[in-house]
Amino acid sequence: MSTSDQQPAPPRLAMPELLIGIGLLACAAAVAWQTLAIPVSPLYSKVGPTVFPYITMTGMIVLSLLLIVAALRGGWQPQEEKETPTDWKAMGIVVAGLVANLVLIQPLGFTAASVIMFVLVCYGFGSKHTLRDALTGLILALAAYFGFARALRVNIGAGFIENQLNTVVDAIIATVRG
Repeated sequence: MSTSDQQPAPPRLAMPELLIGIGLLACAAAVAWQTLAIPVSPLYSKVGPTVFPYITMTGMIVLSLLLIVAALRGGWQPQEEKETPTDWKAMGIVVAGLVANLVLIQPLGFTAASVIMFVLVCYGFGSKHTLRDALTGLILALAAYFGFARALRVNIGAGFIENQLNTVVDAIIATVRG
């Protein structure tokens, strides 16, 4: 009997994927719990305030179950990637960007906090083009801010930049309307 006729070893349990899948399933349970707490008026016929949270919860459940199944089958990463060491410095920079956004959104506003986060996350992923990253982050943050603030009328954290731009936009609108 040759060595090629031997059965391959059964796949090992991929613990990181399993933990993430279980964590995502727990998050889906939290979404379900909080969605059940949303008061629904009988005036809503079919689409009420709970439709999108339930859609999100369903997607989270499906993805978490797929991740758990993949973990039980040995994980989704090729063996070479599993042996690659984690770059803790890069991960720390990305986490610092997320924490900076959380801490700075109140005092600086959505746009400035988002640009800082975007630059740090890009740097954590290896980008060395800080000015390009800042301009890209500024464009995306302003688009998101004005999409929420003007189109949806949802305040997501106006700061100095947003207040100045709102003044300019209001002046332009007043001029156009006559």
